[in-house]
Amino acid sequence: MNEPPPTQSLPRGIQNAFLFAAFNALSFQIVQSSPIILYAKSLGAKATVLGIIAGMMPLLVISQIPAANYINRIGFKRFVLAGWSMRVLFIFAIALVPLTGAFLDPGNQLALLIGLLFCFNLSRGISSCAWLPWITALIPAQVRGRYLSLDQAVLNFASFVVFLIGAAVLGKTPGAGHFSALFLFSAIAGAISLNFLKRIPDVPVTEEPAKSRSGVPWMAMLRYPPFWKLIRTIIGWSAAYGGMTAFTVAFLKVKVDMPEGQILMITSITFIGGLSSLWFLGSRLDRLGSKPVITFALAAWIAVMGGWAALAGEALPATLGIVLLLQFLMGLLAALINMSTNRLAMAVIPVMGRNHFFALYSVLGSVTLGVSPIAWGVLIDAIGERHWQWLGLDWNRYTVFFAVAGLAFTVALALSRRLEEPEAASMEKLLKELLIQSPQKFLLRFWPRN
Repeated sequence: MNEPPPTQSLPRGIQNAFLFAAFNALSFQIVQSSPIILYAKSLGAKATVLGIIAGMMPLLVISQIPAANYINRIGFKRFVLAGWSMRVLFIFAIALVPLTGAFLDPGNQLALLIGLLFCFNLSRGISSCAWLPWITALIPAQVRGRYLSLDQAVLNFASFVVFLIGAAVLGKTPGAGHFSALFLFSAIAGAISLNFLKRIPDVPVTEEPAKSRSGVPWMAMLRYPPFWKLIRTIIGWSAAYGGMTAFTVAFLKVKVDMPEGQILMITSITFIGGLSSLWFLGSRLDRLGSKPVITFALAAWIAVMGGWAALAGEALPATLGIVLLLQFLMGLLAALINMSTNRLAMAVIPVMGRNHFFALYSVLGSVTLGVSPIAWGVLIDAIGERHWQWLGLDWNRYTVFFAVAGLAFTVALALSRRLEEPEAASMEKLLKELLIQSPQKFLLRFWPRN
């Protein structure tokens, strides 16, 4: 009798959040993912510069720390809407950069691109500090896992679509006009997303304004045991995952010599993997908890890094099937990590000080996510063209990158075992349900009945 009521549903108007997520994904995946990396690569950007571009968005989330003080004054919706509107304007400016080739050389175009991306990501970083507190206050605790699963599904489906569009626009030999058209599409999709953002139900800010003379007790918040254990795991995950998209794209371009359009087609499979997380979890996230999902996903990431290292080291041929499988798994596992860590944060963060807790949660993980691709880029550039044979592998810059990233995922896995979630099931129970109970239920649907 103590089970949650089956009639518990998502709040009215939440469909606007899903529509916002869809058009937002059609926009930001172009200027924060593979397309912008390919454009920077066409301008001659080296791995370190690619790492800076990949790390800029999460690194500038640090702006959430001072921005969190203003949420109570402005309100959730107005705060997010202001920042998202600014960043759409910067995307329109980015769409003009490829057209400046008539009077700017590639180096200056790259510098202009980085400057505009900085402004874009700064406005995004400031405004995003209100998003998680807003959603946490809006969505009942009993259905947050369902909301996050649906949100990830919408995001990944829209991302899959936009990568197909990007592949069609860029083709095999893209020119400046192709990139400009793709960035313009991103800006228009971003502008449309604002219309749905305005329609998401607002929630009154109930936390007292942080006006204490002693300031915000950041260190005391960080020492809160369940929160600190989650933060450690997030930092470990971010250090391992940072730059993964950028450098798998660079690997496919440099080592496998794939054209831009084909790379985007292959990368789109990542989002089919993310979309599959809805089937993979379904209602399980609310029933089984976040900890077993995090542990399972991090263990699987180690195996995926082994696969990429085998490709880079020429132990396996870079066939289309193997690359697609690895891309699919990367999308699935990243979605599982994002959903489960956000849900766990919503569960362990107390109501008092929620805005600042979420700002700290986002900043520490995102700063690591921003610094790590720069460090990975420096490592890749430092190795350069050198390579050697060991353990049956050709150890080149990409083999080393994937192998060391696998070690980083191992550290994150060890940290995840200490997460605090009293009502969480064990990973063994998760595996039993996935590998035994779910297939049995599926087969029983087709079993003949007398």
